[in-house]
Amino acid sequence: MTLPSLPARLDGRTLALETRAVHVTYAGGTAALAGLDLQVPEGAVYVLAGPNGAGKSTAIKVLLDLVRPRQGTAHVCGVEVARKPALARAHVGYVPEKAEISLGWLDAARYLRHHAAFFDAWDWDYARALCARLNVPLEPRVGTLSKGGLRALMLVTALAHRPPVLLLDEPADGLDPLARETLAALLVEHMAEWPTTVLWSTHHVHEADRLADHVGLLLGGRLVLQAERGALDAALRRYRIQAPPGWAGAPSLNGEVLLREGSGPDLAWTVWGDEREVAGRITASGATVRDAARLSLEDAALAVLRAGSRP
Repeated sequence: MTLPSLPARLDGRTLALETRAVHVTYAGGTAALAGLDLQVPEGAVYVLAGPNGAGKSTAIKVLLDLVRPRQGTAHVCGVEVARKPALARAHVGYVPEKAEISLGWLDAARYLRHHAAFFDAWDWDYARALCARLNVPLEPRVGTLSKGGLRALMLVTALAHRPPVLLLDEPADGLDPLARETLAALLVEHMAEWPTTVLWSTHHVHEADRLADHVGLLLGGRLVLQAERGALDAALRRYRIQAPPGWAGAPSLNGEVLLREGSGPDLAWTVWGDEREVAGRITASGATVRDAARLSLEDAALAVLRAGSRP
């Protein structure tokens, strides 16, 4: 399906993270990223959403120089990643999607001491407070921790040196509901005290709904939408339509309709555009607009991604 003209750039902002025309192809010719132009404004909580295999983790790895693109460039806090990878990573706190601990024989306390040695800005008082808030067990060996315990430990290592950028790849994965609430509260408190840009990659968009102020939707290695949360909230609506017998639709809206659902006289259209103009075009076509509802972030993401996935 051809998507309507959705916003895909955030020009005119000071960017903490940026990729320019990044292409990554894996063995066998599979394209992981196809011309990715990611733009994360300084101080944003940017939610990068998409289905499994869309390229979210690959994009983060490009920003960390863990994956080298065959074309394009990446910048972290103004540093070109491929030229100065260590300097770029020094700006970052990272929580990987899958924690692969090479020092699993260390207990968590010794693991934290090992990690702290790489960061001059490491704050032990803050690290201990984070461990207490996230219920990180310090005595067991890291290799024996549960998925949730390991995830909490990774969050401590990402936050304790107060980096200007946080790259969080499914950070709530493995956390119980209470721990997820604690994570959200911690991020709010952390950002209020220290200037921080957050790139939160997830396919569970509801987990980041309350914090997100920018959104990128990734599908097949391409950003199909990149916008401020306010712009998304203002422009995307689900319209409940009462259609008369034999209604032929609203041809003037064909380019802006993402999804058409329902049958008979009761229809639901998800449309990108100015609400007053969209409703006016539907009414002018002979149908009645019964309601125009704002979508949650999760529903908005699903609508765009479903529309983009259809042939």
